[in-house]
Order: sequence, then C-alpha cells, then structure tokens
Amino acid sequence: LCCECGQFHLLLDNHLYNFQDEVDDELVCHICLQPLLQPMDTPCGHTYCFKCLENFMQEYNFCPMYRKKLSFQQCHKSSLLVRNLLDKLIVFCPFKAECQQTMQRCELEAHLQNRCPGFKKYKSELQRKKNPISKGKEDPPAKVETNTPKDPEAPSGGSSLVAESSAAAVVALGTAEPGLVNPAFEETEEGENLPQRTSLVAETTTIEIHREDTEEELGMRIVGGKDTPLGNIVVQEVLRDSVIAADGRIAPGDHILEVNGVNISSVTHCQAVSFLRHPGPVLHLMVLQEKGFSNKTVQQDSTSATNREVIHVTLIKRDRSEPLGIKLIRKTDEAGIFILDLLEGGLAAKNGKLSRNDRVLSINGQDLRQGTPEAAAQIIQTTESRVNFVVLRQPGVQLLDPVEDSSTSNSSSSSSNGGSPVHHRRRLEPNHYRRKSSYQKGYVSHEKTVAIKKEPKESLGITIGGGRDNKNKLPIYVTSVQPIGCLFRDGRIKRGDVLLSINGIDLTHLNYYEAVSALKSNAASHSVVLKALEILAVNSTEPSLDIKEQGFSWSPLWITWLGLPSYLHCCQDIVLSKGNLESWGFSIVGGFEENKGNQPFFIKTIVPGTPAFRDRKLKCGDEIVAVNGVPAVGMSNSELIPMLKEQRNRVTLTVVSWPGSLV
Repeated sequence: LCCECGQFHLLLDNHLYNFQDEVDDELVCHICLQPLLQPMDTPCGHTYCFKCLENFMQEYNFCPMYRKKLSFQQCHKSSLLVRNLLDKLIVFCPFKAECQQTMQRCELEAHLQNRCPGFKKYKSELQRKKNPISKGKEDPPAKVETNTPKDPEAPSGGSSLVAESSAAAVVALGTAEPGLVNPAFEETEEGENLPQRTSLVAETTTIEIHREDTEEELGMRIVGGKDTPLGNIVVQEVLRDSVIAADGRIAPGDHILEVNGVNISSVTHCQAVSFLRHPGPVLHLMVLQEKGFSNKTVQQDSTSATNREVIHVTLIKRDRSEPLGIKLIRKTDEAGIFILDLLEGGLAAKNGKLSRNDRVLSINGQDLRQGTPEAAAQIIQTTESRVNFVVLRQPGVQLLDPVEDSSTSNSSSSSSNGGSPVHHRRRLEPNHYRRKSSYQKGYVSHEKTVAIKKEPKESLGITIGGGRDNKNKLPIYVTSVQPIGCLFRDGRIKRGDVLLSINGIDLTHLNYYEAVSALKSNAASHSVVLKALEILAVNSTEPSLDIKEQGFSWSPLWITWLGLPSYLHCCQDIVLSKGNLESWGFSIVGGFEENKGNQPFFIKTIVPGTPAFRDRKLKCGDEIVAVNGVPAVGMSNSELIPMLKEQRNRVTLTVVSWPGSLV
C-alpha cells in the first residue's frame, strides 16, 4: 500500500486517486488517461505525466500525440500554474469505511500520515501481522556443468579446464550438446588454408552485483527455462542505464547458471524470474559466457589473462556534444578495441582513471568485446550525460604503434571527439507479416467478450502497452486495471489481457497512440463491448509472480507470449551476410521430435565475432519461422541445419521476436 496515495500500485507506477468531480480533459495525460502527475511539457506543446513519458520514451522516440521526433531531455516541467491547478483537484480519502473526508490532492499524503483513522488502523494491523522471516538457501550450491543436466547421454567431448583463478572455469565446447544444432561451428574443405579453430571457448564466472536500492530491478531481459526448448536461462537484452549495464560484465547471450548459490540451470522460466527478482543488496550470479572461437590453446588464454583487472569508470558529459578526448584503435593480433591515447585537457584525461592500452569491454552496458572503434564512438556520441566504461587492464604493458587492420582499407583508429562523422550502412525497414503456428506450450489463450453499461463520463480505468510500432511489434495489452473505472468494477478484464477490439473497431493492427485514441473515443459512449484474449497457464500449480512484482514495472513474461495465437504473430526478415570461410554464428534448439511432436526452432546462442553477432538484430529466444522463405514448421534439426549450411554468403531468416521477461 502506497503511503502517499493510500492505494495499491506498483512501486514505479503513478499514484492513484479517487477524484470527486470530472476532471477537465486539458488536465488529463493522454498516455495513462488519468489526471496529470508531475506534468512534463514537450516542445510540440503536449503535456504528460513524468513517469508515463519517461516509460514511453524508453521504447519510442516520438511524441505520443503527433508522433514528432522527441527525446526526454527536450521536455521540461509544466508551469507552476498548471501544477497548482492539478494539486488543488479535490479527492476522496481512499479509506471510505473509516473516513469520508475530501481534500485537495496535495493534502492527501499529510492527511494519511497524521489524521486518517483508516490508514492508522491499517498500519497497526500490518505491524501486528509482521513476523521476522528467516530464509535458508533452498538448495546447496550446485556443481556447474557445461552440458544440459537433462541429457544424460551427453558426450564427454566437451571437457572443462579449470583456470588458475577459482572464480572462473574455461571450457572448450568441442561438440554440441544433444538437440543443439550449432551452425556457429562447421568444418570446411577450405579450412586447411586457414589457422585451425581448435574450439569454441566459454568461461564460467561468478559475478557479484551490488544494489543501493534493494528493490531496484537488475535491468535485463531473460528467456528460456526447462519448460521451453531453450532449457537454460539466457540473457536476451541488457537495458541501458540499469544496474547490470553499469556493472558491465553481463552481456546478451550469457547463460545464468546460479543465483545466490541456487542452481537455476534446470528450473522453469517463472521460477528463474522469481529467483532473479528477489530483493537484496547483493546478488551473486554464476554465468556461462561464450568467448568465440579460439586459435590458441586454452592454457595460453588463461595465462595471458592473469594479473589483469576489470575497472569501472564513469565520465559525465555536460551535454551530448562534449568530447571525451579518447582515441580508440583496433589491433590486428587481438580482438576488441583499445585506448591509444587520452588527449591532454580532455574529460577522460582530467578524470585520470582510464589509461593507454586499456581494452574496452563495454560502454553503457553495450558489449564491445568484439566491437569496433566506430561502434564505440557512436555510443559515446549519442549519450546525453553519463558514459560508463568497463575496461580490462594489464599493468606494465605499453601499447605498440597503431597498425591498420588488414581486413579494411580504412584506418582502424577512431576518436570519440565527434569531429569526424561515423558512417553506417543504411538498413532497409524489415518486412513484417503474420504467419501460422501451432506451438502454445505452457500457456493457452481464451477469447472473451465483455459488454458493459456505463456513465458517459466514466473512464475505462485501464492502462495499456504494446502496439505495432513497438520494436517487438506487440499487440495491445492491458498493463493495469485501476480501481477507479468501470472495468475494475466489472472484473472480467485483467492485467495481461490482449485487447482485440472495442465496439467493433479492430485494435490488433494499431500502433500505441492509435489504440489509445480508439479506446478513449469509444469510452465516451453509454455501452462498451470489448473483445479480449486472456492468456492462461496450462499448469495451474505454477506460482503467480504478481506478488513478487512489487517494485518492478509490469510487463508480460516472455513465456506467456508463446501462448499467443498465430494470427497475432508479427514476423520480420533478418538478412545475414558472411564470407566463404565464415559460419553464421548462432545455435538453435527445437524442431520436430517423435516423442515431443512439432516444436518451434529457437535461437539459443549467438557467438561473439560472427556475422549473427555483428548484425545485432538476431536475439536469443527468437523463433525461426522460415529460412529463405521456406517454412520451418514440421522440420527436424537434421533437415533445417543443412539448409542453413547450404547458404554460402547470404541467408534470410524470418523470425518472431518476443521481449524477454524483465528482471
């Protein structure tokens, strides 16, 4: 229960109020459709709640009303006059049973804390029920295995070599695990003219994450679980400016093996989300990170890594155009990018924490272990204020003179000063279309029609997410049902429901703003007919995560999207290109098996330094629908993998991409 508004809502959501009178439409936010809270004005003249606009701008780069290009930094607080008008709106005390008072909105918090008998009664009952909770570890620390625990027939070819440091184990993945098709590594006849790639190297590392706010989300999206073909829990995305991004050691594609000593390599998706959302100041994660193909022996790699230290450095720019004064280069004999020089008087030189020859591992949470100087410069130039570096340093080593990369005619050095523009090949907008699928493992969908009689001025009382302009092309879904509208009173529309239509108007093809407009215009009538899709868990014993989501901005779990019917799927084409002697760089799981029937193909891993990794559009957890237009439904591993290998230089993958679960 929020102590400021006296209502139940998620920690990161807006406060909720019961207003005495109908609020003028000019004082209503057109994102949440509620009276404005902490109003923010855009340069184009529109006003939204601070939190609504902040959340919206994390997904989009335009104004929700007129779709003009917009960044959050261009917006500013509304005038004092507007804020005072909003603060003086009359609201009811939420504890109607014990307190029938009304007051200005700005006075409600003081009323609850000092005068409200209902809130005082609630606090005393809560205090009486509180008991100290003692929790022990549910499982002893599990032994880390590189092969999937479910597969006892796994070959012993993938041996593990323990490095000198007890915090890391380096494994050579010589053979793919059972059921894992790995087009990232393939033999080639021309290979005898090249240095032999001895193995695909991965490293198991324990990472300690510290949080000042114990309830703060980590800021990464995950996919997988034992109840999906992926098996393991895999990081799909690391969000900018998050706890994980600031730490810089976890990257998309990493497999999470343990959380605080508990083995999660063979738990369900929901169980893994629950473990990772558990609040606490310190989180210990054991992760498996693929390092790419190695031309050297594992012993050489582990020896060269000794005495190196990982250093975190934050530089703060006064504005986007301020240069850092760093020159970056690429070496021909070692992957990644390195600091060549720090310009005298520059921001980095004044800070004094970065050094020549530091290898840049990540900037603002974006993995640059296999990156280029141009990519690093682009990240720095587009950052508004804080630039978070994670670098690897080996004391006592001086940088040799820079050399040009033999694979390109351009200079391999780049400056973050922003003087020279960074040119990128322009990509065409991918083609999105719908397709058929029969896979609904774990979750099924149920269509329902809800007819409601209401007052014309009464709001629906829901907030929504998604839209076909979202980067994942999601359908419109309900993010909250607030206790001040007709849908809360009716009780049939729930959080997570996918909205199909309102009063006969199709919502499935609309973008976010079009859907908000359609809902708002139809809510003004005496009756509303909503068609919605409720996604239900097949296994009713799976614990609900609603209770554990306090403090997390709510969004559907990745696994629930797998239960969406095929007519709501929106596919996109991803075109990959490679050289004759390269492999595509991703591994897949799924396909037809006699004992399991038809399962979709999912991307399980993307190997650093490969075409799939460099393209950055393909994500772990993406479902492959077709290869060069040939549907993959009904194929087995042994049928799909030759098709991928036959494509020598170019392949078009048609995929469905659902956002991973936020933890």
